[in-house]
Amino acid sequence: MNHDRYSEDYITEILNDVSSVAMVGASAKAIRPSFFVLKYLLAKGYRVMPVNPGLAGSAILDRTVYSSLEDLPEVPDMVDIFRNAEAALPITQEAIAIGAKVVWMQLGVRNEEAAQLAEAAGLKVVMNRCPKIEYGRLSGEIGWAGVNAGRISSIRPKLAESGVQGLLLGKG
Repeated sequence: MNHDRYSEDYITEILNDVSSVAMVGASAKAIRPSFFVLKYLLAKGYRVMPVNPGLAGSAILDRTVYSSLEDLPEVPDMVDIFRNAEAALPITQEAIAIGAKVVWMQLGVRNEEAAQLAEAAGLKVVMNRCPKIEYGRLSGEIGWAGVNAGRISSIRPKLAESGVQGLLLGKG
């Protein structure tokens, strides 16, 4: 797979098929990107399980924080990695061991070895992308603020006649 460019269908399929997300590196600090993404995914109907050994046993947005992927009460469909590229390999190995279906590495996180290992184990992989941004882009939400249109408008765009509609209908 070419991890420099993903088709809209590939990303849409992942976002539609996933219902539970383990967010490794989740932060309780409201100014951190992982906090924004966690809050957004919860608002879209995903079950998000924060993973952060330093915060284990506490709560982020009323969700119990777990020490590791092994400690989760259920196998997540997707593991969202909010850690650096070096940490992506052991997290990916843990994701494979617990039976996750998708490994998603956040913006700025690329680890080719981890991607190859995950794909060889049958997992889907996304690198250097944010599910919050991709969801917003594919659902048309991000265009509401004029980000995609090149102009700011209060008029909501019509949803495309593709499978992207399922993003809003299935989760929101």
